[in-house]
Amino acid sequence: MLDRRKFLVGVAALAGHPHLARAALPSEWQMTEEGFAPGFGARLDQFILSGQARNVHCVIVARRGRLVAERYYEGEDQVRTERGRTRLERVAFDAERSHELRSVSKSIVGLLYGIALDAGKVPPLDTLLLAQFPQYTDLPDMWQRQRWTIKHAMTMTLGMDWNEDLSYDDPRNSQTAMEAAPDRYRYALEQPIVAVAGERWIYSAGATALIGKLIEKGVGRAIHDYARSVLFDPLGFGPTEWRIGRDGETNFASGLAMRPRDLARIGQMLLDGGKSEERQVVPATWLEDSFKPAVRINDRRQYGYHWYLSEALLDRPEGRRREPMVAAFGNGGQRLFVFPGLDLVVVVTAGNYNSRDQGVGPARVLNDIVLPNLR
Repeated sequence: MLDRRKFLVGVAALAGHPHLARAALPSEWQMTEEGFAPGFGARLDQFILSGQARNVHCVIVARRGRLVAERYYEGEDQVRTERGRTRLERVAFDAERSHELRSVSKSIVGLLYGIALDAGKVPPLDTLLLAQFPQYTDLPDMWQRQRWTIKHAMTMTLGMDWNEDLSYDDPRNSQTAMEAAPDRYRYALEQPIVAVAGERWIYSAGATALIGKLIEKGVGRAIHDYARSVLFDPLGFGPTEWRIGRDGETNFASGLAMRPRDLARIGQMLLDGGKSEERQVVPATWLEDSFKPAVRINDRRQYGYHWYLSEALLDRPEGRRREPMVAAFGNGGQRLFVFPGLDLVVVVTAGNYNSRDQGVGPARVLNDIVLPNLR
C-alpha cells in the first residue's frame, strides 16, 4: 500500500501530517454525509442550480471511502453523431451516462504506463525516446532530440514549440493539427525546439500521444483493451470508450469517456495506494513517483507524471492552511481533485468546452462549497 505520509511528501514535501487509515473501495459505495456539514447536498444543488457554477453536469464527492454527494444536472453538451461530428444538445445527465473526460485522459495514460512498466511491457523512463521510434531518422536538430528520454515526454519537458491555448476548433491548435497530419507521431516529434529538454514545462498532447503509442506497442493491443483488462475492469467500471482518429490511431490525449462515478473510483484508488479492495491495480511505487514534482508550471502548480500537483486553501477553526492536492484537468471543465490529507475525492464534469472561463465553475464548486463544508 502507498504510505499516506510518502504520498504527502511526494505531493508537497509536508512532513508530520496525520496518517489516515486506508478506506477500501467497495463494489457499491455507501452514501453518507459523514465528514461534511449537515445539508451539504442541498447546498450543493442550490449552488449549481442558481448558476454560480455555469453548465456543470455532475459533481461527485467521496470521503473516507464513502460517497457524500453524487449529483447530476441538466445542461448543454457536445453530443457526437454517428459520423463523428458534434452537435450542441441539452442533456439530462444521470449516473449511467458516460461523459467525455477530454484531457483527464492524459492522467489515465500515465497510470497505464506505470502498470505496463511494472509488467515489463514498456521501457524505463530513462530510456532514449527516439530509440523507440527508429523510423524517424530525418528529424531536424537531431543532436538535441537524441537526448530526449521517455521521462521528458511523461513530464511534458521535451522543450518543443506546442500551442494548445487556441480553441481546439482552430486548425492552428497543435493537437488539432497533429490529428489532421498524415503522420501524427512525426508531427509530435518534429516541432521546433524552443527549450532544453527537462527545463521547461510545455503542455503537449503530442507528448501523451508518444507515451500512449509506446504502451500500445509494448502490450501489443489497443490501449482501450489494455485499460479495460488492467485498470477499468478491476475497478468495476461500467461502459467506457476511447475515440479513434480518422487515421485509425487512438486519441490518447483526450479521447476517453466514462461514467463520472468511475472517474471517482480512480481517485479513490489513488488514495488507497493503487489498490482496489485487496488487489494492487497500480504499483504503489509508480504513484509515489508520479506525485513527486518533476517540473514547475507556475507559482501555483507543479507537474508529475501526467498529474497536476498543487494546493488548496482550507479554512479551519484552528486557522487557514494549505492542503496538498493531486488533480487531472480536461477541456470544458472536467476535473478530478484528490486530497490525500483529507481522504477526499471530488469529480466535476461540465460542458464549457473551449471557453476561457471553463475552469471557474469547477474551482467554485471546490473552493466555495466542498471545502468550506468539511467537518
